[in-house]
Amino acid sequence: MFLRAFLILASLPLSAGLLCAQWTLREVVERAGSRYPGVAVSLEQSAAAAAGVREARTVFLPKAQSVLQFNRATDNNVPGLLLPNSVTSPISGPIHLQNAGTSAWGSTAGFLVSWEPFDLGQREAHVTSAQASLAKAEKAVARTRFEVEAAAADAFLTVLAADATVNRAQASLERARALETSVRALSDAGLKPGSDLARATAERAAAEAQVVQAELAAKTSRVAVAQLTGDPSETVAPVAGKLAEQPAVAREITAFSVLLAHPAMAEQRAAVDEAEARRKELAKSYAPRFFLQSSLYARGTGFTADGASMGGANGLGSNYYNWGLGFSVLFPFLDQPQVRAQREAEGHRAMAETARLNRIKQDLSAQAERALAQLDAARKLAALAPVQADAARSAIDQSQARYKSGLAPLLEVAEAQRLLLQAEIDEALAKLNVWRMQLGVATARGDLQPFLDAVK
Repeated sequence: MFLRAFLILASLPLSAGLLCAQWTLREVVERAGSRYPGVAVSLEQSAAAAAGVREARTVFLPKAQSVLQFNRATDNNVPGLLLPNSVTSPISGPIHLQNAGTSAWGSTAGFLVSWEPFDLGQREAHVTSAQASLAKAEKAVARTRFEVEAAAADAFLTVLAADATVNRAQASLERARALETSVRALSDAGLKPGSDLARATAERAAAEAQVVQAELAAKTSRVAVAQLTGDPSETVAPVAGKLAEQPAVAREITAFSVLLAHPAMAEQRAAVDEAEARRKELAKSYAPRFFLQSSLYARGTGFTADGASMGGANGLGSNYYNWGLGFSVLFPFLDQPQVRAQREAEGHRAMAETARLNRIKQDLSAQAERALAQLDAARKLAALAPVQADAARSAIDQSQARYKSGLAPLLEVAEAQRLLLQAEIDEALAKLNVWRMQLGVATARGDLQPFLDAVK
């Protein structure tokens, strides 16, 4: 019992540290980029493509095969042609006048080496195609990691915005409770009607509902961060840092060349190169292939030349040896229509990938323009937010004074409180919105590093 209590007490600091761990924006981005399963999938696909390149390079090596076989069978043979098939077993030996059920042992062992000493660019085209696939897979990894990191950064900002909304909603709830207490005292004293107390109670309940909704949004936003990082949502405790300050106004670069470095653009260019490499590989496939072959083999048989069985274990050992050296040329001259059709299909795929690349260019350009426009609007709204909040605070003080003096109904105070809540939320989120729009610009350009450096 004492040991169990000691272990529980010893684990409390660790648990508290886990629940209270605070994360910066860069930490969340790095954790998401390294731990999200989607990135791991792309990494494994890239590793598979790298293995494909190594496999393609092995085509340059000579091929060697060896065989060892023992069997027992009859030697009855027939003359005539037999086309290759997978059912009838080949047999060699003299032809007998009649079938006999005599069987004997047979064996064979051999070694065959086949090598293409030169080709007409086929193997190089095959390796180039594999390398193009590897390049595309590597660009896919970069694009997936970038998208995950951008989503993690946006989710981090969403958590900060949700927390700020919760704080403002709780402050509004405290004001609603204070107003209800004040109206209750006036109503009990007979200075205000009971309808005002009912309205104040309704406003307090509405403020409580707003707090509940804000807390739900905060929890949901933490789940989004946890989904990307793989951590429990309870451990998500973001640190605002410089995100709580007004971001500096930097000179925006709108050159289209910046968009060309976007991971999505790089991946799509790799897809175009891959399709073109495959088309060139097919063009090289309609060409002769040259093989230098060497064979060394031995046969063992338990039959004599006249078909008599030698009996015993004769045939289990090799008793006839042969070797051979040759040069073969293979040319699939009837494959030209098929190769032409395949090349045409790959050509259309390459054109489709090129069209997709042009579409991505236009989409990213429009995305960058929208992000810049949204950033400009966010900066203007951030400048107006403090003015609106100050005016709302002044308005609620005046409305409360007018209500207490009997010059204004309670409805005016309730409306002023709602306006103040919205103004405070807008003020709290104005700076974050500027940062969010800067993140949008960085996302459209395909480089989060300047944004992360600004937040550091």
